[in-house]
Amino acid sequence: MSVHGTAPLQTQALVKRYGGLLATDHVSLRLAQGELHAIIGPNGAGKTTLIGQLGGELRPDSGDVFLQGECVTALGAADRALRGLARSYQISSTFPEFTVLECVALARQAHDGHSFGAWRALLQRSQLVDAAQNAIAQAGLDHRTGQRVSDLAHGERRQLELAMVLVGEPKVLLLDEPMAGMGHQDALKVVELLATLKGRYTLLLVEHDMQAVFALADTISVMVNGAIIASGKPQEIRHNAEVRTAYLGDEELPE
Repeated sequence: MSVHGTAPLQTQALVKRYGGLLATDHVSLRLAQGELHAIIGPNGAGKTTLIGQLGGELRPDSGDVFLQGECVTALGAADRALRGLARSYQISSTFPEFTVLECVALARQAHDGHSFGAWRALLQRSQLVDAAQNAIAQAGLDHRTGQRVSDLAHGERRQLELAMVLVGEPKVLLLDEPMAGMGHQDALKVVELLATLKGRYTLLLVEHDMQAVFALADTISVMVNGAIIASGKPQEIRHNAEVRTAYLGDEELPE
């Protein structure tokens, strides 16, 4: 796959080895502007390794990552974040004693490169507060703005983590199992929330919840043994014989 244009996120032949294990096997992806592109695959397929390379936490052994046409392979996570790439994690990381507003304002301050030491004056800065409130609303948590994080339910903490990502005004959002550990009702809320973000952000979603993936995704890529074996629209993936074989005995694809 050649690199062309200014796709929000693109990879070219990413390879990552751990000894004799090929964790990512010449993975090439291209995300379109405003789409939600899902990565699915059995456990051990290489999804976590791939998203680590996209986010800048892992350096590939070969291949490249491009943001808006710029090669960022040599850049770490912080520099990629400054260029518009944001990542959420499987495990929520927030500040239990802070309020929702304080957490999101602090995330914006950190994104802008300012010291954590001045956090007590955060809410006196109207620009920070306005940005934080906007992100909180986008994450569907505006009814909990003044609530302490320690009082939030698990699903609400994941919404808060998303608000802390959105406040940095990212161009590309990497979502690493945002529904992990959630019950059915909380998962439905997250599906509804992500649906509202489609088109406004370019989203790459790694998720085990197949119902959510097939409900949300514009494009689905399937990883098996470190390689992308299929990529296409949900309907194409659902009826792909190779994909069905890969999931046989693991999980049936939703109809």
